[in-house]
Amino acid sequence: MSKQVKKVGILTAGGLAPCLSSAVGYLIAEYSRVAPEVEIIGYVNGYMGLLKGNSIRVTPEVRANALFLTQHGGSPIGNSRVKLTNVKDCVKRGLVKEGEDPQKVAADQLVRDGVDVLHTIGGDDTNTAAADLAAYLAANGYGLTVVGLPKTIDNDVYPIRQSLGAWTAADEGARFFANVVKENTANPRMLIIHEVMGRNCGWLTAATAVAYRRLLDTFDYLPAFGLTRGREEVHAVYVPEMAFDPQAEAARLRGVMDAHDCVNIFVSEGACVDAIIRELEAKGEEVPRDAFGHPRLDKVNVGGWFAKQFGEMLGAEKTMVQKSGYYSRAAAPNAQDKELICACAEKAVACALAGVGGVVGQDEDAGGELRACEFPRIKGGKPFDIDAPWFDALLADIGQVKGAKVAVAH
Repeated sequence: MSKQVKKVGILTAGGLAPCLSSAVGYLIAEYSRVAPEVEIIGYVNGYMGLLKGNSIRVTPEVRANALFLTQHGGSPIGNSRVKLTNVKDCVKRGLVKEGEDPQKVAADQLVRDGVDVLHTIGGDDTNTAAADLAAYLAANGYGLTVVGLPKTIDNDVYPIRQSLGAWTAADEGARFFANVVKENTANPRMLIIHEVMGRNCGWLTAATAVAYRRLLDTFDYLPAFGLTRGREEVHAVYVPEMAFDPQAEAARLRGVMDAHDCVNIFVSEGACVDAIIRELEAKGEEVPRDAFGHPRLDKVNVGGWFAKQFGEMLGAEKTMVQKSGYYSRAAAPNAQDKELICACAEKAVACALAGVGGVVGQDEDAGGELRACEFPRIKGGKPFDIDAPWFDALLADIGQVKGAKVAVAH
């Protein structure tokens, strides 16, 4: 190895995804396999634990049973949403004192802990924070390597082809809706809105719809007794990157409602957000934002807005909004994701021992090569490609006309 690594720190941050616990487990297992002498600690609750100096040691017992973590969702060391460059927020939350630079506090804590390599497991916010920290460490002479892993169920990190946990989230969302859809038998003229996570990117919504329709393919139906696939179908998919004509869609879906006595809509939680925020602010309502400046989507309530708009236009007798996000993101990874997580963890350890920083993933700019993508190239907000053939096929199957591309503000 070109760099002497004696101690490694691991943190998970941001929202949950079906990869965090497994990524920690695979990292520990790989270090135990190739460099068992390296000490490992986990910072509790992400960057919050780093700022507070709160960590737990990976013991021999944990090393021996590290792969137990791959059976679970969530994160064994906890998460938080902390932006090191948002000094005001860090001070307000008591993570640093007035006048302190959170990046320096974090860097000094890593030095005090004797950490040579920091592994960050998170989405675009986590890894842009890691990029900021890596730049600060380099500029100020700290001899420490930062190696990230890309976690986000939105699958929206440049230049990563496939982020960890996204496939699983789509499958879990499909299973969630397979139960929820039965509610359309509880009431005539039922409108069900399935709100799927995805602030700026519609990939997860589209992938969940495709996974759900694959699940429908496995069921048998009995039309002669009212049990039809048409009642359980995806009837519309709306994502942030695609415009649509509400009146035309309402006319189409009214026909679906008349034919099947129900309508099932899949919508990204970020679809039409700007329009909804303008509507709320015009009423004098303020939309709160998180530490990263993102609008609080639970306050925007996209699903509720869609239910109100379409419920009236379709003459729905009852509307229901169901959100699969927390169910999906807390799952343990499926086999496909486990394979990718394991490969990324092994590469991350190899990069760490060689002193190569960056975010490990399939680099779209390098033909999908699994490598440490340089931190300056990492950013969120990668849009879903609505011209992807599989998305065209989905819309064609459900009879929806694809709208024009729209620029999504990030």
